[in-house]
Parts: sequence; structure tokens; C-alpha cells
Amino acid sequence: MLIVRNRRSRRTAAVALTATALLAGTIQLSTGAATAAPDAIKDKVLVIGLDGANLDRIKAANAPNLKRLMSEGLTASSTLYSSPMAATSSGPGWSTIATGVWPDKHGVKDNSFAGKQFGTYPDFLTRAEKANPSLNTYAAADWEPIASSDAGGPIFSPAVDKRLGLKGDANGYGVEDPKIAAGAADELRNGNPDAAFVYFGEIDIAGHNSGPGSQAYLDAVARSDRHIGTVLNAVTSRATYAQENWKILVTTDHGHKDGGGHGGSDIKERGTFVIAKGAGIQAGSVRHDVRLVDVAATALKQVGVSTAGLDGVPLDSPDNDAFDTVRGSLAARTDETGIPAGVKGYTHTAPSGWSVDNSAMGTGGVTEWRGWSFTTDEFWTQAQRDQWRELNVRGRDVFAVADSDEWDDKTNSGKFDSTLVSPKWQVQGGTTRTLRFQTHYRHEAGQTAQILVSYGGGAPQPVKSFTADATAQAQSLRLQVPSGVSDVQIRFRYTGTNNWFWAVDDVTLS
Repeated sequence: MLIVRNRRSRRTAAVALTATALLAGTIQLSTGAATAAPDAIKDKVLVIGLDGANLDRIKAANAPNLKRLMSEGLTASSTLYSSPMAATSSGPGWSTIATGVWPDKHGVKDNSFAGKQFGTYPDFLTRAEKANPSLNTYAAADWEPIASSDAGGPIFSPAVDKRLGLKGDANGYGVEDPKIAAGAADELRNGNPDAAFVYFGEIDIAGHNSGPGSQAYLDAVARSDRHIGTVLNAVTSRATYAQENWKILVTTDHGHKDGGGHGGSDIKERGTFVIAKGAGIQAGSVRHDVRLVDVAATALKQVGVSTAGLDGVPLDSPDNDAFDTVRGSLAARTDETGIPAGVKGYTHTAPSGWSVDNSAMGTGGVTEWRGWSFTTDEFWTQAQRDQWRELNVRGRDVFAVADSDEWDDKTNSGKFDSTLVSPKWQVQGGTTRTLRFQTHYRHEAGQTAQILVSYGGGAPQPVKSFTADATAQAQSLRLQVPSGVSDVQIRFRYTGTNNWFWAVDDVTLS
């Protein structure tokens, strides 16, 4: 089904395309003709979605187009939520990618789309249309909720200028993907889209039918890669390509567990990635601070639309969190037997200027979690699944964790009592400062979580206590600096005895 909105014609520049060698089944992208005037360059973006694609299997497959994008751009793996925030299924996954916010905002928890909040958090193409109606937008998919008006979504709304929606559920994704590739290529070559989304579903079907470790899955990746080549060659063969600055992003909505299937909390099901190429993206780079919500933010910034209110941040705005600096110190498991031996993901070495006060900490317990630790989602969530650790979606890369539940899994004495201490930040007396941080806290009677502030080396005073769950939340506290004070220091103190946990990330004082 093809749905087209008639819009007023848009002016396009007719310029001759410089000679570009197009290799069959492969891509060649450039940043535009060097002789073009800077003010003539038109920024455009294309997001390609591969349903149910595991990054490690893409790397193992015959996928020259995807591998070229990785070598010439950015590769960033990341992880999803799991229940009760949302299932690791397509509805929540593509809604997260499209809207740039997590399921606790866009409201989609499964493929029923019950509770969707697309009016408040629209897809990035609709958001672009509302911000700048002169932008030309396009979406093509063969999973009906993405781009068809008669499905449970649609994720991409009728405000999008043109939508190509095919019935992949009824006819089979392997049948419809070539039609999506051909239709999208025609639009990208001969139309004038400023922002586009193109979806392919065959990989997911192979994952369900045969599992990601199968040859059938690798074959599906290879066929999808050829479709990507078709679409990207259409971009480079545009008559106006020499005057255009394209940003290309490839992503997935979820992964597949080893035996095939998804929806749960297995690390493979939760696996996602972003591959990106374009101006400002370093060739061959690998990052750990990119999340799925960053796709929409990057696409919107590329076409000059505000990203205010999104959970995502554009790829050219990397996270500068101090905790991320200890990634090189991360070690493999010590006592935790459920975490794969090759996963490096914890350290007690604090970032420069930070410290951990364990003077009141009990003895023994699980080594990884004795006092505040610095860890990653991949490591921490595999310590124990389905206890809400997977909900820490607003934490990025390395974050700090106090986990009395996991610490208590080995013989110990005393209680968990540990304090994370910030550097002394310089301030001016008599001013107001704002403490901001991401928090993921699960509460239980018997534990405490306090934030204390010390001005000018004085005694720490509590300014906030958590007495209920505060999962995946951004926090801000206004601090009134006393007159005559020149520094402030923050403490995060957590106590408990086989209770839950507290995760903190991205602590700033502004």
C-alpha cells in the first residue's frame, strides 16, 4: 500500500553529478564536491532499520556494504531495557528508535501498541514536518505498524510526506524486502527526501526460524546487505548529490538469543547497535556511550530540527561523563559466576578526583560489589537478570553502582555502607548551583540512599533521601552556596543488608 500526501513542489538544484564509480552490490559515499559553495550544501539523513539483527552475526556475514559503513564510520553496540519497562520486541524497539525517547515516555511496551503516546512523542519524521513543513520526509517498511495507516501504530504518522507500507506479516518479509528496496531506491534517486527511514525485516524472520547462529541467518544478512547497497547507490546517483551532505545511520530494534527468538532479558535479545557515517563521524571509530534513542536525535539535528525533550543526544555530542574514563581499568569477573568470563565490566578504581569511602563497609561479600563499583550494563545486568537492573536505560557507558543484593550473595559480616565522594568543585559563595545526575534506584525497607553536600570542607549535610523507587530518572537539585564558600563536595551514601541497589551516572554541577 502506497500512501502519498500531495505537497507543494519544492525547489531542487539541478547540477551535474561528478563521476562516481558505483560498484554492483557495494557503496561509495563521499561528503560532496569540494568545489561546491558551502552555502549550497543541503543536509540530509537516511536511517535504515534491520529488524532483529545481531551485530556479531553481521560481522560474520558476507555484508560488504555494512562493513564498509563500519570501516568508514562509527560502530556502537548497546543494550535495551526488558520487562517491566517493555519487552524486547519490535513495537517498543522501533518506537524507541523513531521517537528518540524510552518506553517509559512513548508508552509502547509490546506489539499491541496499547498506551502509545505518539501525540506527545512523535516519530522523528513527523517532528521534522511540524518544525519545518518545507522538509521532505519519506518512510518505507514491510512491517505494517511502522508505515501503514491501517495497522496498530503507525509509528511513522500520516504527517510524513510519503509512506510506502507493505504487508510483510501476510506475505513474508523475504518476499517484500526487495520491493521496499526498489521503492525506496526510486524515491531516493528521483525524489527529493531530506529525511528518510527504510526498513527491512527478513533478518528477524531468519532469527525466529533458524536462530542467529545458522547459515540461514547469515544468508538473510547478506541479502539485506544487498538491499542496503541498492538504497545507498540510489543516494550516490542522485543528480544533486554533489551539493548534498548525507548522514547515514543503520540500526536494529532488538537482537535474538542464541536459539532464536526475543522478548525477554537475555543479553543477546537486548543487543542493539548503531552504525553511522557522515561528516563529523570518525572513520573506523567504536563508541560505548551511544544508545538507541540517539538515532532520532542525530537525524533531527542533521536537518536542523531541535532535539529538546528527547532522551537521545546527537552523535556529535558525546557523553563526557567522568565515570567513562575508567573503562580501561575494567576487569573480568571475580566471584560472579553468571557473567561470561570474557566480559570486562567492573572496577573499584574511582575516576580522577572521585573516591569511595568504605570505612563503614562490612567485610566479605561478593568482590565485584563490595562498596560502590564502576560497571557497565552488559556486566551488571548479567549478574542477576529480571530484577530491574535492565531498566537503567538512561545510564551510559560506565556508571557507579551500590548493590547490596548482589554483595550479600557471598558470606559477609556487617552491612553494606558505602559512600561515593565527588571532587571538590569550585563555586562562588552566595550563588545558586544545580546538581544534575541520572539515577536508577530500587527501594526496599531497611536500606537508605542519601545525597549529602559539604560546603567549604564543612560537615556533610543531607539534601535528599530516596524513599521510593526512582528508576531510570534524571534528577536535579538546586544548591544555595553560602557566602564566603569557594568549594562544594557531593556524597552519595547507600546502606543496606541484602536489599536492592542504587546506580548513579553523569553527575554534573552547573
